[in-house]
Amino acid sequence: IGKLSKGFRQRVGVAQAIIHEPEVLILDEPTIGIDPIQVAMTRQLIRALGKERTILLSTHILSEVSVTCERVIIINEGRIVAEDRIENLSSLVSGSRRIRLEVEGPAEKVAERLRQIEGVLQVSYEDSHYIVECSAGQDPRGKIMETIVRGGWTLLSLESIEMSLEDIFLKLTTEEETSQ
Repeated sequence: IGKLSKGFRQRVGVAQAIIHEPEVLILDEPTIGIDPIQVAMTRQLIRALGKERTILLSTHILSEVSVTCERVIIINEGRIVAEDRIENLSSLVSGSRRIRLEVEGPAEKVAERLRQIEGVLQVSYEDSHYIVECSAGQDPRGKIMETIVRGGWTLLSLESIEMSLEDIFLKLTTEEETSQ
């Protein structure tokens, strides 16, 4: 085994771990040092095994977690600071929702009208896009479109901005550190 490449040693380690079909499988950084094809195969294997048993995946590569896992436990300094499905984690750290839109129209007037929409907390303009921050539980997209049309402007794009797992992790772990 010692003469095998890092990727093949990783694969042998995973094979050794699953050969006895344990109910709980602990994997530590299973995709480190392997090529992109092996990464894809390992992710597929982890997802398939996860349907049959519990898998604890320990990693610092948060993009890996996003594409492999359904539930996440975030640990900071030995304490669990969050545990939930990935799609639910952003509600733990954000009391608001953000929407990015691009509008053809006078920037100041557009921003002023957007600020008047119920539930809109803040409007900023950067790189030819407006970022609209709204109260949690509010979905002002319909009102935004209506406001743009009534203003005689053209809506070029409108999308919700989702927090990445890395954003969530940093917010949870840095807030923990500053509150101690």
